[in-house]
Amino acid sequence: MMVPELLLCLSLGCAAAPKPTCLSAQFRRPGDYIIGGLFPFGTDPVNLTARSEPTLVVCERLFVDGLLWALGMKFAIDQINNSTLLLPGVKLGYDMYDTCFEPVVALQPSLLFLTQNGTTGIGVLCNYTDYQPRVTAVIGPHKSDLCLATAKLFSFFLIPQVSYGASSEKLSNTEVYPSFYRTVPSDKNLVEAVVLLLNKFGWNWIATIGSDDEYGRGAQGLFLSTAGNHSICIAFEGLIPTDLTDPKAQNQLEDTIRLINNTKVKIIVLFAFSQPAQALLEQSIRMGLSEKVWIGTEAWILSDITASIPNIQSIGTVLGFIMKAGTVPGFQKYVADLFTSVQQDKFCQESRELNRLMNSDVLGALCEECDRISLPDVSSLLSRSQIQPVYVAVYSVAHALHRALGCTHHACPRASPVRSWQLLHFMNTLPFTVNGQSLRFDQSHSTNTGYKLIFWSWENGTLTYLPVGDYEESLYVNKSQIQFHTADQKEPTSECFSHCKPGQFKQIKGFHLCCYDCTDSSPCCFAGSSTCTPCPEHQWSPLRSTRCYDRSERYLFWGEPLTIALLTLMSITISLTCLTAALFLKSLQTPLVQASGGKLSLFALFALTLLCLSCCLYVGKPSNTLCMIQQIVYALCLNGCFSTFFIKSLEITLVTEFPRCAPTFLRWVTGRRAWLLVVLCLLAECSFCVCYFHLGPDSLQSDYKSLPREVLLVCKTQSWFAFALMHGYNSCVALVCFLCTFMVQTLGKKYNIARGITFAILIYFIIWIFFVAIFATLNTVLRSVTQIGTILATTLGLLGTYYIPKCYIILFKPDLNTVDYFQYSIKEKPDEDSQ
Repeated sequence: MMVPELLLCLSLGCAAAPKPTCLSAQFRRPGDYIIGGLFPFGTDPVNLTARSEPTLVVCERLFVDGLLWALGMKFAIDQINNSTLLLPGVKLGYDMYDTCFEPVVALQPSLLFLTQNGTTGIGVLCNYTDYQPRVTAVIGPHKSDLCLATAKLFSFFLIPQVSYGASSEKLSNTEVYPSFYRTVPSDKNLVEAVVLLLNKFGWNWIATIGSDDEYGRGAQGLFLSTAGNHSICIAFEGLIPTDLTDPKAQNQLEDTIRLINNTKVKIIVLFAFSQPAQALLEQSIRMGLSEKVWIGTEAWILSDITASIPNIQSIGTVLGFIMKAGTVPGFQKYVADLFTSVQQDKFCQESRELNRLMNSDVLGALCEECDRISLPDVSSLLSRSQIQPVYVAVYSVAHALHRALGCTHHACPRASPVRSWQLLHFMNTLPFTVNGQSLRFDQSHSTNTGYKLIFWSWENGTLTYLPVGDYEESLYVNKSQIQFHTADQKEPTSECFSHCKPGQFKQIKGFHLCCYDCTDSSPCCFAGSSTCTPCPEHQWSPLRSTRCYDRSERYLFWGEPLTIALLTLMSITISLTCLTAALFLKSLQTPLVQASGGKLSLFALFALTLLCLSCCLYVGKPSNTLCMIQQIVYALCLNGCFSTFFIKSLEITLVTEFPRCAPTFLRWVTGRRAWLLVVLCLLAECSFCVCYFHLGPDSLQSDYKSLPREVLLVCKTQSWFAFALMHGYNSCVALVCFLCTFMVQTLGKKYNIARGITFAILIYFIIWIFFVAIFATLNTVLRSVTQIGTILATTLGLLGTYYIPKCYIILFKPDLNTVDYFQYSIKEKPDEDSQ
């Protein structure tokens, strides 16, 4: 019973197995102009690294997307041939070959395309202007590293090559690759879109991984440079090995996942094709990597290989950019009809006959695996596969050929054949229309149609590619449609730093230069990108400032309250001095005024008045001249007063201490000769002022340190020796006056003239001790206030101790204003001595 059952099962199995088709015979057709095609029909080349002989490389597994791209090229050419609008009377042929995603595989058909038309050899010539290669143009290949290998070959012959997937920025160099074009944006545009997405969500602490090929390395390199300019910190960057059969590849993947986990980033940007991306995602699932936000690209995000990974939903949230490409009308029906036709013997027989016209035995069978698939095997990818870039690539060549042949809607009149290099001019300069959309190649021979942002949406285990935004010149994201893997389905945060507010600068922390804290800028410096830059000395800045402001000038202004108070006190002091002078002038001949110095007292009061008026020199904006005059006027006016005290002190000393010599020397300190002594004192002070002027007078100085927001204009003492010399002379005169009078005693019922001078000089010394201590340490506007206060205090002290008491006697004790009361008794003292 077992044998019949087994035979029955085998017979049923054979009946159920699909009949091989002739789909592999559909990729060659003769024509007036042949367009070459390079498509990845297969993946996983067999023993590529173990090749010891230059034999044909075979791929193990069919790549359905590559098959559909090839059918897209076939559809476009059939559509053009069946229409009279573009190339009437001209038939396009095509010759498509497998690249197997390997440069070494792609080079074989590329060399075939370069062979002289009708032969299998490449002519070695000095001039290739009239050289006619087998193909007029080439569509493909898909990957950037393949294009970098083939584009140099085709650029030498100036054969137009239009890729439908290579995005490397290196290919934008039109000097190196003058005949290379692409119907996809370059990686530069993709990277800008990814960076804008990261900024949109505020993610600045991320990891980036790329496949170890031209696409992954190139896109990641662009991303790293662009991210740094947009304040995005790269916590980890790594590469996925392309040779996944290498034993070291597994260890490298494990190390990558482990390092990502250590950085604790929540965002991973992945630039890789489907196979490397699959290996990385599978490894992350096996190692239990926590859920992340994966930002992908078209190279893997639409692939069934990655979407079918077991437990792929556990990786987190997947967002990615795919090229904004429209649908190709009629393509799905065309593929369905073709799969029906390739099962018919008559159709297959015709296809093989056409293949024989193309020397089909040169490279052998094109895609043996294609003959064993059916429409249901490709239907899932048919609706979302990006066919338009291939479709547009074919039409770009057809439009260039249309213009080169001078075609109209009725015929293409040019009789001589068009060379490949003649198409470049029309492809570089003129736009072309595909399904009503106007397109053209930019300066880098690319087309930029923009991107769509899609989100992997899972519902009941079914994956849906949900559009959630788009990017052309700016990025739009519909955040409400994105359901993140977090508990509240809100976007996660991934920040190494906060965006600094105006007035803050970046203070680097840790080992990552882009990882920092935001620190408020301190006063007197403004916040740059990463430092607090000190303001120039003539400017200032407040806390958390982004710029510096010009300092305002600070000095003792006329209108401020302190100045008004000082000027009011000055006016009162001058009034008292003037009233005293008026009273002394009225009572000039009285004994009291005569005993006090007579007209010398009036001169002293005049000097004190000038001294008070000199307070005005310290108010207002100072200058070098004012600074110099201030000290000179003060010294001369004070010396004018002290010189009268000096004369009176000498007179008192002669009368009281040297009575026997007094009659001889008194005439030198009284009368007109007293004025001579005053002049001599003033001349001596003038000499010291001249020394002060030559040694270093006070000068205007701009002080930027004392005040935070203002520049202080002060008179700076240049030479303390000159300062001490000029004012020290007055102090010496005052000291002589003090020594001459402080021990003098007067007999009872006599007025002690000496006591007034003693107290006046004592007040002067006390004021000057405080003044010097304060003046030497002050560097603010109060320095001028101190000088004014010293002048007024000195004047009031002299008035109060020497002149006011005498005014009191004149006004309220006139009975004491007698000769006897104010006359020194010269004779009494000797009489007492004789007894």
